[in-house]
Amino acid sequence: MKIRLANQNDLATLLDFEQKIIATERPMDSTLVQDSTISYYPIRDYIDDKETEVLVAQINDQIVGSVYGQIKPRKDFFQTTHLGYIGFMYVKKSYRGQGVSQALIEAITAWFHQQGINEIILHVYSKNPRAIRAYEKVGFESHLIEMRLNQ
Repeated sequence: MKIRLANQNDLATLLDFEQKIIATERPMDSTLVQDSTISYYPIRDYIDDKETEVLVAQINDQIVGSVYGQIKPRKDFFQTTHLGYIGFMYVKKSYRGQGVSQALIEAITAWFHQQGINEIILHVYSKNPRAIRAYEKVGFESHLIEMRLNQ
């Protein structure tokens, strides 16, 4: 497996991954638009953004996974001025359980550390136990619970 920087030539595959993420998450979030194409991420822009690192996992010249890491400013009441945010985590179904997500997270975490970022966060739906387990496996822990009243 090779982890590498994404480039604009990967865009079609990455956009497909994004739609697969959305299709998985729609049943978990009734507030998402259900009957039209939506987009979570400006992937094209992220590929060229110096504050964002988009990585892909490649096996036998096939892209099988993706992740991005982004450096975000923090409010002034925190001890650090910036934190790392992980998003766009996707692994093709036939490659799940083979260490792809772990390799992607390790690579993006290394990039954050090279940038001097030691606190890293991500968001995951509470109704996605498989993803939660994958993140816990590499050391993430639940920190803040967002609660919603949707009447």
